[in-house]
Amino acid sequence: MPIDKTRLPSRHVTQGPERAPHRAFFYAMGLSEDDIARPFVGVVSAGNDSAPCNTRLDAQAEAAREGVIEAGGTPRRFNTITVTDGIAMGHAGMKASLVSREVIADSIELSVRGHCYDALVGFAGCDKSLPGMMMAMLRLNVPSVFVYGGSILPGRFQGRDVTIKDVFEAVGAHAAGRCPLEELVALEKVACPGDGACGGQFTANTMACVGEAIGLSLPGANMAPAPDPQRMEVARASGRAVMHLLERNIRPRDICTRAAFANAARVVAATGGSTNAALHLPAMAHEAGIRFTLHDVAELFRTTPWIADLQPGGRFVARDLHLAGGVRLVMKALLDAGLLDGECLTVTGRTLGEELREVIWRADQEVVRPVSNPLSPTGGVVALKGTLAPDGAIVKVAGLRQLVFEGPARCFDREEDAFAAVEARAYRPGEVIVIRYEGPKGGPGMREMLATTAALYGQGMGEEVALVTDGRFSGATRGFCVGHVGPEAAVGGPIALVEDGDRIRIDAEAGTIDLLVDEDVLATRRARWRPRPHDYGSGALWRYAQVVGPASEGAVTHPGAAAETHCYADI
Repeated sequence: MPIDKTRLPSRHVTQGPERAPHRAFFYAMGLSEDDIARPFVGVVSAGNDSAPCNTRLDAQAEAAREGVIEAGGTPRRFNTITVTDGIAMGHAGMKASLVSREVIADSIELSVRGHCYDALVGFAGCDKSLPGMMMAMLRLNVPSVFVYGGSILPGRFQGRDVTIKDVFEAVGAHAAGRCPLEELVALEKVACPGDGACGGQFTANTMACVGEAIGLSLPGANMAPAPDPQRMEVARASGRAVMHLLERNIRPRDICTRAAFANAARVVAATGGSTNAALHLPAMAHEAGIRFTLHDVAELFRTTPWIADLQPGGRFVARDLHLAGGVRLVMKALLDAGLLDGECLTVTGRTLGEELREVIWRADQEVVRPVSNPLSPTGGVVALKGTLAPDGAIVKVAGLRQLVFEGPARCFDREEDAFAAVEARAYRPGEVIVIRYEGPKGGPGMREMLATTAALYGQGMGEEVALVTDGRFSGATRGFCVGHVGPEAAVGGPIALVEDGDRIRIDAEAGTIDLLVDEDVLATRRARWRPRPHDYGSGALWRYAQVVGPASEGAVTHPGAAAETHCYADI
């Protein structure tokens, strides 16, 4: 049955005599009268040649076109950017990564607004493109379906599965004399065997799980690896699904309620997911007008068991989770334990509980444990608060043997200096390496520290030292690493006042992080502290530094839905 366009945004470019010039452009692109009369569905891809995460996305978006047409819509394809963390990692290019999340959301918003699209299907592969795309969907609030392009298959090296994490750690091992150069070169050639995003429960796969848990992706859609033929059918089905949402006027903010965000946070914890989720979930909630901070996320992490034995803290990769039953098996275990809200809506139009009713626990798999026998009774990620981080910080504890660390500080004011010191082994066991002025404003851009943390782990020192930063970590990071320290150094937070030798105590059991320095000493340091300039006096990084908010609230750059006077979907 045709959908009435008289209340849809695309009426502004398709209906009435005054829109004849607009229709002339559509005829130029081969559209018929019938095509123009149908709803316009934006099909956006973050596909490009920057990294294997993104190389299959455009083909999947083309398959979604077919699904939209089958269900009575007119697809309109466009692309957005990505900054791929694996390529940007370890140098100044990483400053662009988190900024790209905002650019992705903004560019999708502008394309949809400018062309008056009625609905949206989005394809993302690498870290920031996933939350960026879901943020745009929540901001625009048109019926939307999010699709993850799929993970890479694991490589094989010396008889074991390997991921990009192993290559980063091998760099540290090589610097420590524990990995011959020829072995490092052999590993780099096989670690990434084809298309798809990094294979462990790093940021991309974490946010792919969020897509399903929060209800914006088709159930069971996101864990199949990128090369799996199932991905093309998922893409077509997503095109059909968005048309069904349009028929029923089910919008992202109907789906992504506060309870849905809580569900998503629990799934992150249960899978030992990336600390970056504590940045992206608040940012997504902000787009829906929901206040959901790092502390809200952390409380849910604290009360959720870690049950999926996934890298980097565990044994398995995303392909293994897919074969075991996918994120739906994780959610089924949590739902049956009373830890998820089954009344939350999904893009199928059915509730999460209805979707999970058919999922049967599989005793023949080792990837997901029952809630009664978790890897850890609390989530794989823990929030911290204390005199070093009054606004909070976060640490990934999945796989850690010790949860308390105290030692003297060794301070660096940028990541490059810290990495050089680590490469030269210019640090001692028991120290707390502090990397500051790398927060959202101070970086600017809040860089990930995987090159440094992986080098430490590769040297066998991953749990012999702690690392504390107002920047952030890759989902592939492991070891005693505390990120998102707030307030950040650039605004005069306590981390800016730390000096070499100051003792820092981190207690991930109690949820505390404290600078063990008398307040009168800190007051003297605070009085002489002055803001540090950064190197970006113009362009996107300068603009980002002017408007970005604190990490604890998602490092967002605009007031969000709470300040809306009207919603795009209702124009």
